[in-house]
Amino acid sequence: MPGLDGLGESAHGLPAAAVLARLQVAGTEGLSGDAVVARRARFGANTVARKAPVRVLRLLLHQFKSPAVYLLGAAAALAFRFGELEEGGAIVAVLAVNALIGFVTELRAARSIEALRALGGHAARVRREGHVRAVPAEELVPGDIVLLDAGDAVSADLRLIEASGLAADESTLTGESVAVDKQVQPVARDARLGDRASMVFKGTAVTHGSGLAVVVATGLATELGRVARLVLESRDGTSPLERKLARLSTQFVWATLVIAAAIAIIGLAGGEEPFLMVETAIALAVAAIPEGLPIVATLALARGMWRMARQNALIERLSAVETLGATTIILTDKTGTLTENRMAVRRLCLPSGEIAVGAAADGAESPRLAGDRQAALLLRIAVLCNDAHLDRAEAEGVGDPMEVALLRAGLQAGLVRRALLRGHRLVRKHAFDPATRMMATVHASGDGFLVAVKGAPEAVVAAATRVIDERGDVALDDRTRADWLARADQLGQHGLRGLACAMKMETGADGAVDEGLVLVGLVGLEDPARADVPQAIADCRRAGIRVVMATGDHAVTARSIGRAVGLVDQAPRVVDGRMVAKTIEAGADALRAVDIFARVNPVEKLALVKAYQAGGEIVAMTGDGVNDAPALRQADIGVAMGLRGTDVAREAAAMVLLDDAFPTIVKAIRQGRIIFGNIRRFVAYLLACNLSEVMVVGIAAMAALPLPLLPLQILYLNLVTDVFPAFALAMGEGEAGILGRPPRDPKEPILARAQWVVVALQGLALTAATFAALIAARWLALDARQSVTVTFLTLGFAQLWHTFNMRSPQAGILVNEVTRNGWLWGALALCSLLLAAPAYLAPGARLLQLAPPDAPMWGVILGCSLAPLLPIQAVMAVTRRPHAVAP
Repeated sequence: MPGLDGLGESAHGLPAAAVLARLQVAGTEGLSGDAVVARRARFGANTVARKAPVRVLRLLLHQFKSPAVYLLGAAAALAFRFGELEEGGAIVAVLAVNALIGFVTELRAARSIEALRALGGHAARVRREGHVRAVPAEELVPGDIVLLDAGDAVSADLRLIEASGLAADESTLTGESVAVDKQVQPVARDARLGDRASMVFKGTAVTHGSGLAVVVATGLATELGRVARLVLESRDGTSPLERKLARLSTQFVWATLVIAAAIAIIGLAGGEEPFLMVETAIALAVAAIPEGLPIVATLALARGMWRMARQNALIERLSAVETLGATTIILTDKTGTLTENRMAVRRLCLPSGEIAVGAAADGAESPRLAGDRQAALLLRIAVLCNDAHLDRAEAEGVGDPMEVALLRAGLQAGLVRRALLRGHRLVRKHAFDPATRMMATVHASGDGFLVAVKGAPEAVVAAATRVIDERGDVALDDRTRADWLARADQLGQHGLRGLACAMKMETGADGAVDEGLVLVGLVGLEDPARADVPQAIADCRRAGIRVVMATGDHAVTARSIGRAVGLVDQAPRVVDGRMVAKTIEAGADALRAVDIFARVNPVEKLALVKAYQAGGEIVAMTGDGVNDAPALRQADIGVAMGLRGTDVAREAAAMVLLDDAFPTIVKAIRQGRIIFGNIRRFVAYLLACNLSEVMVVGIAAMAALPLPLLPLQILYLNLVTDVFPAFALAMGEGEAGILGRPPRDPKEPILARAQWVVVALQGLALTAATFAALIAARWLALDARQSVTVTFLTLGFAQLWHTFNMRSPQAGILVNEVTRNGWLWGALALCSLLLAAPAYLAPGARLLQLAPPDAPMWGVILGCSLAPLLPIQAVMAVTRRPHAVAP
């Protein structure tokens, strides 16, 4: 295959036929399976430089780049300097264990997120061995015949063979902000990149029209491959959630550093050993730094994103996780989202009457359809004016579900598109235009050209001047035109989507296709409402989220589906797209009164998103077309369709629905609330525990009391009680009634003032329990080592029991999201063993300066550690509010 090398650099200057010849491929057939395998082996995968996977060594070194590590290192150095070899070695061991835990957790989370990205791979429609099929973009090879439509992301460098009104956005490659019109004719061989109108390039997007092209370069051989960093290398950004966590940690650390310095100064002034006080100050500072926050947050996000992916919601932007829980309104499409997107032709409206169309068994031909001349003509136009591909009636088909349904109905009438095209050669195709709401194809037919048109009934009827009936084609007067529009409305009232078909004969192929048409008839297609949508909409209503339908379909059809899915309790209030601007001008109250916006175009969708946002709403919007991209990007949560959505829409969205189903949005919102709730929960837990350690040592130092906790014991507590319980809280499945609350204010911090007060009081309760244990130890006449053992274990177990205070205020005391968390019970068992074991093991007892507790000591430990549970749970019960947020 010597002719393939370097073709990508010269194909723009060669005729399309010459390019096909050099690639040894026919545009009508495509490559054979053997040719694909051979070329993939030679040219490799169609990929360019991607964001590099997380490097293991870099991730390991990252564990030692934090203030906590620096402070621990300083403490270890001081211990070695003062001859405390065991203590210095123990601190180094703590450093190593902390680093190992962080490394393993972040590595698994990073690999999980990388695997999630792989779920969002693009597909391309190609013609191979005469059949159209969808293949992953990475599997394209030079010589593949690719079908292009508006909204497609171009997956390789392609030489155009056919083009109908084709234009591409090449801004990512050339910087040109205006879409570039494309053509089949070759251009000058020395044309610069932006002037190669006969080519479309990898990384660009088709904005308008359709076409057929052949792959001339893949992977690193593409123009994008040479400048891949312009579009594929991305800098690591931080989400709002990550920034909030960092700000929270910083504020807490600075406050505690001041306290730690003050404690050290007071202790030194009181005659304490310099090494002990300096080490205590460092240990306090380390205790105050919630170094587990980023690790546990990463774990929570990764696990939550996997849960969403398993429920068919793929998160494209990390910031979407935080915003999901704050969504107040969902602006949803109808087709495929509220409905099943399983289109089927159910009725044909003809001049002579109507024909009900049923599902033929095994795609068998229907004698009634085949024998009715008007029905056969109507379906002939629908099959010719079509971009989909269907070989057999029982097959799934490739393309728009509505067009596949038309092909399937055509097969019932004995009309096979391939056979029709042999007698009506396709000369030109005019892709669907949102402005005219029509699509047209031009076919050679005898001495002239047949123009086949399909589109919105009101648009096609308006463009028609004649109609076919038993007498032939007759003039279409105003009365007849009104009758046809009334028939279209009747289809909508029965929940059917109306589509009009028209035709005309021309002497040339270049005439206008949207005027002088002959109306042939209407097709009624059924797309039934999803059975699970009514419950999902009821869940939204319970969660304080409004659902508004914004569809391009007719008002009567939209109203019928709105009633079927329970969009509102009473009759839905519908506004036509032409009245959107006036409704927005009327203000927020007028917007709130509308349940359905019908016949809206993408520009009007964008205006609606902005209007709702201006009214203080957090908007989630669904979209699938290239023209939906601005509104998807504008929305707080842009939701693209994974099955029928264009690549451009997916790239603009924050979330992709892999099943295009509305209930998946509700599931994602629930998961978003759970993720944020889990993060808030373990943040509150970590800060309360760290605060209790700071207060225990701080109060003792300022009161000139013996230290209830030694520095190494604080480090050990952090290692045990900060890590495993926090991990377990991050893995929680959430509360059953989490959708029963109103949306959270997106500007609300992780811990609001009320939560900070709760954290402080809880930390104070843990501190009080520790000092109560110290007093009880003195009352039992325990020696210093035994007293420290009692306080150490009391605080450790009190922190473990404190996990039960992390339940929602609305949940039950015994059965709630915390007690149902199996991970938590495992963490408590492990941590209990890790806390109790060192006192009974000689090396651990010596290192941590502990004494084996006897029965009276265990009585004090368990009694005092459990004591904070009672007042905290009592306060939660008394202050229980209907929509309180868990701390």
